[in-house]
Amino acid sequence: LPVISNQRMNAYLKEVADLAKINRHLTSHIGRHTFATLSLSNHVPIESISKMLGHSDIRTTQIYAKMQDKTIYEDMASMRQKFDCVMMN
Repeated sequence: LPVISNQRMNAYLKEVADLAKINRHLTSHIGRHTFATLSLSNHVPIESISKMLGHSDIRTTQIYAKMQDKTIYEDMASMRQKFDCVMMN
Protein backbone atom coordinates (compact mmCIF):
# COMPACT_ATOMS: atom_id res chain seq x y z
CA LEU A 1 0.00 0.00 0.00
CA PRO A 2 1.28 3.47 -0.75
CA VAL A 3 2.32 5.57 2.22
CA ILE A 4 1.66 9.27 1.94
CA SER A 5 3.67 11.97 3.69
CA ASN A 6 2.36 14.04 6.57
CA GLN A 7 2.51 17.08 4.29
CA ARG A 8 0.32 15.34 1.68
CA MET A 9 -2.14 14.19 4.37
CA ASN A 10 -2.45 17.75 5.67
CA ALA A 11 -3.09 18.99 2.11
CA TYR A 12 -5.91 16.43 1.80
CA LEU A 13 -7.34 17.53 5.14
CA LYS A 14 -7.32 21.15 3.94
CA GLU A 15 -9.17 20.08 0.81
CA VAL A 16 -11.76 18.16 2.84
CA ALA A 17 -12.19 21.13 5.20
CA ASP A 18 -12.73 23.45 2.23
CA LEU A 19 -15.32 21.12 0.68
CA ALA A 20 -17.11 20.75 4.02
CA LYS A 21 -16.92 24.52 4.62
CA ILE A 22 -15.01 24.00 7.86
CA ASN A 23 -13.24 27.24 8.72
CA ARG A 24 -10.55 25.63 10.85
CA HIS A 25 -7.01 24.62 10.04
CA LEU A 26 -7.03 20.80 10.09
CA THR A 27 -3.85 18.76 10.40
CA SER A 28 -2.97 15.22 11.39
CA HIS A 29 -1.49 16.64 14.62
CA ILE A 30 -4.82 18.27 15.51
CA GLY A 31 -6.52 14.95 14.78
CA ARG A 32 -4.21 13.11 17.18
CA HIS A 33 -4.74 15.75 19.88
CA THR A 34 -8.52 15.58 19.40
CA PHE A 35 -8.44 11.78 19.56
CA ALA A 36 -6.48 11.83 22.81
CA THR A 37 -8.72 14.48 24.40
CA LEU A 38 -11.97 12.78 23.36
CA SER A 39 -10.67 9.43 24.55
CA LEU A 40 -9.85 10.88 27.97
CA SER A 41 -13.27 12.55 28.10
CA ASN A 42 -14.80 9.11 27.53
CA HIS A 43 -12.80 7.59 30.39
CA VAL A 44 -10.30 5.63 28.27
CA PRO A 45 -7.22 5.06 30.46
CA ILE A 46 -4.27 7.23 29.50
CA GLU A 47 -2.09 4.10 29.30
CA SER A 48 -4.35 2.75 26.54
CA ILE A 49 -4.34 6.08 24.70
CA SER A 50 -0.56 6.18 24.93
CA LYS A 51 -0.28 2.76 23.31
CA MET A 52 -2.86 3.63 20.62
CA LEU A 53 -0.87 6.74 19.71
CA GLY A 54 2.35 4.72 19.66
CA HIS A 55 4.09 6.66 22.40
CA SER A 56 6.93 4.91 24.22
CA ASP A 57 6.71 7.34 27.16
CA ILE A 58 3.39 8.21 28.80
CA ARG A 59 4.65 11.76 29.43
CA THR A 60 4.35 12.36 25.69
CA THR A 61 0.66 11.40 25.87
CA GLN A 62 0.10 13.71 28.82
CA ILE A 63 1.17 16.64 26.64
CA TYR A 64 -1.58 15.80 24.13
CA ALA A 65 -4.25 14.91 26.63
CA LYS A 66 -5.18 17.74 28.93
CA MET A 67 -7.93 16.77 31.30
CA GLN A 68 -11.13 18.66 30.70
CA ASP A 69 -13.09 20.14 33.60
CA LYS A 70 -16.22 18.29 32.42
CA THR A 71 -14.49 14.92 32.74
CA ILE A 72 -13.23 15.71 36.22
CA TYR A 73 -16.73 16.87 37.24
CA GLU A 74 -18.28 13.63 35.88
CA ASP A 75 -15.71 11.51 37.70
CA MET A 76 -16.34 13.33 40.97
CA ALA A 77 -20.13 13.00 40.55
CA SER A 78 -19.74 9.27 39.91
CA MET A 79 -17.56 8.87 42.98
CA ARG A 80 -20.00 10.93 45.09
CA GLN A 81 -22.86 8.68 43.96
CA LYS A 82 -20.92 5.57 44.97
CA PHE A 83 -20.12 7.05 48.39
CA ASP A 84 -23.79 8.02 48.88
CA CYS A 85 -24.85 4.43 48.15
CA VAL A 86 -22.34 3.09 50.68
CA MET A 87 -23.46 5.58 53.33
CA MET A 88 -27.14 4.56 52.89
CA ASN A 89 -26.37 0.87 53.44
